[in-house]
Amino acid sequence: MEVHTRQLQYFIAVAEELSFTRAAQRLHVSQQGLSTQIKQLEHAMDVVLFSRTTRNVELTAAGTVFLQDIRGALTCLDAAVERARSVHRGVQDRLVLGALEGAALTLTEPILDTFRQRHPGITVELRHFTYEDPSAGLTSGSVDVAFARRPFVDDGVQFETLFAEPLMVMLPTNHRLADRTQVFVHDLLDEPLLGASTTDPVWNAFWELNAYRGGTPAPVVSRSNSLLEELHKVATGVGVVLTVACARWIPFPGVRLLPIADVPPNEVAVGWRCAQESPLVRSFVEVARSTRDTHPELVTLLQKPDFADCTVPPHL
Repeated sequence: MEVHTRQLQYFIAVAEELSFTRAAQRLHVSQQGLSTQIKQLEHAMDVVLFSRTTRNVELTAAGTVFLQDIRGALTCLDAAVERARSVHRGVQDRLVLGALEGAALTLTEPILDTFRQRHPGITVELRHFTYEDPSAGLTSGSVDVAFARRPFVDDGVQFETLFAEPLMVMLPTNHRLADRTQVFVHDLLDEPLLGASTTDPVWNAFWELNAYRGGTPAPVVSRSNSLLEELHKVATGVGVVLTVACARWIPFPGVRLLPIADVPPNEVAVGWRCAQESPLVRSFVEVARSTRDTHPELVTLLQKPDFADCTVPPHL
């Protein structure tokens, strides 16, 4: 099968715009040429990727799955080219660090400061990821190392744990549970739940409490891509969401956060792919490990936070 990267980039543009006209304008190509390339891609794959009418363009089920997979594949290809260029130059002059929201929280700055002191000639490129990729680039290989929250599908990835953060539930201030100081898993199993916009089954199982449901699917009513999106949905009563203790650092009108007493915490770790381990990656992991060990007070505050007041007034 002969598929070109240009065709894949054209496919992504049409899938994101859901319009051949807008995609052609975005790519600075003719609409006819774009349409031809998409047809050639579909022919090469023997798959219909788009459902086309005179008014609408929509992804087919096959197209939706292909979009999810091909984004990561192109990112991985770009990363491979960049690593080859670094080798050709004979020196690795940067470290690509992936992170979800919050990274390693209050350990982030001392880790990065120490690493830069040890490697003043190395550029640390921080790439932020949404819930669409809970591995923060590790799965696709688009980063050298990442601050990641476990668990997720982690084949070929190694970890150094930094701390484990307690879980909380985020719910509206007028919720029936809002006047409590803590909740238990059984209080939440029938609640309309906000899930994450990822297809990673391990990540979703953890945050949707699947281990406690006896095989019954979680009542997920909506999926979100970020903490801010979750806050907005909770405040407007769409549902409740499992989160971590650091969410209390972002006060939001109409939202209440409560500790969940009987669930394991969420582990924050430095992760790296075994196949991409390098002296620079090993140095970063060692810096993270030593920073964790020399700042026990920060680790304690993250693992045993003060839940004294997680309520924000409905109107500021």
